[in-house]
Amino acid sequence: MSQINMAQQAAEQPLQHLTLNKWFSYSGGVSTPLDYIPNKALGLFSIAFAGDFAEKHIASIVDFLATHNQKVTAICQYQPDLGLAPALCFYAQNADKTINPLVLREFSNTLDCQLVQVATPPNLYEPGLLVMDMDSTAITIECIDEIARLANVYDEVASVTALAMAGKLDFSESLYQRVAKLEGIEKSLIEELKSTLPLMPGIKILCQILKQHNWYLAIASGGFVPFAERVQELINLDEVHANVLEFEDDKLTGKVLGTIVDAQQKAVVLEVLQQKLGLKKAQTVAIGDGANDLVMMAKAGLGVAVHGKPKVVEQAQAAICEGSLLQLLYMLAIPLEKQPTL
Repeated sequence: MSQINMAQQAAEQPLQHLTLNKWFSYSGGVSTPLDYIPNKALGLFSIAFAGDFAEKHIASIVDFLATHNQKVTAICQYQPDLGLAPALCFYAQNADKTINPLVLREFSNTLDCQLVQVATPPNLYEPGLLVMDMDSTAITIECIDEIARLANVYDEVASVTALAMAGKLDFSESLYQRVAKLEGIEKSLIEELKSTLPLMPGIKILCQILKQHNWYLAIASGGFVPFAERVQELINLDEVHANVLEFEDDKLTGKVLGTIVDAQQKAVVLEVLQQKLGLKKAQTVAIGDGANDLVMMAKAGLGVAVHGKPKVVEQAQAAICEGSLLQLLYMLAIPLEKQPTL
């Protein structure tokens, strides 16, 4: 066998020498066990996940980070849950400026994986707070669009929804416009839709795991209370905040009651809950897919775009661009302190 073929074969070997949850130095393709754990308060943690990794992937990612002035000083392979494949974490101690998430996405696509960067990552094994958007985040649909489908005004409403989620239209104004088109819808149809809400893959087990570790779970949604309350039942949330539809004679009036849960209100919900629970900012996480989630995500210790629009991905701290929401655990369970074994 030629030296080239031998080198190719070695490069494609699985990473068996990287013991799970152990940190290694990395230099010139050589990994050496470390006798210390990286300081979570310093530097950046780049997490590669949802891929079938071999040595060649490590070299590619290390080189990519180096082109952005991020020198990798340590590497770790870890598996936060048996329902997830192992991920790789690259620690750059002296880095402080993250790479644009869209650039990370473009690069990681060439390796058929996902890549995010996190500073001062939350710790799954300490109490924390997760505040999530509902429509297209906790569930796979936009409820207002589905109500519009029942009223035969789907195209009109969905086009406004798309503009609002892309940040091209004020959310509150868009909500009033859309709800006005729903006047006359029977309450029974709302109840029927509520009973068939499709959860986002991974959200239920994610919430179960978070609850096991004393996390507080909430929804802050620009959607509507009946659906938020149903999601609360399905995934055992602590509380929900959403908009109130007005009914008269068991029909929608086309009006919304009370304070609108818009971008600013979502951020208020997160801040109030953080104070109520007495949590450090680093232990707060917000996830969402639309432009109206960005303020809330910026207020959190970690803001993650979930299957988000490009504008949202670009402005978020991290992004899950495809696959299960259980993958959020990769960002919460980096092995940086003593923790339970699987």
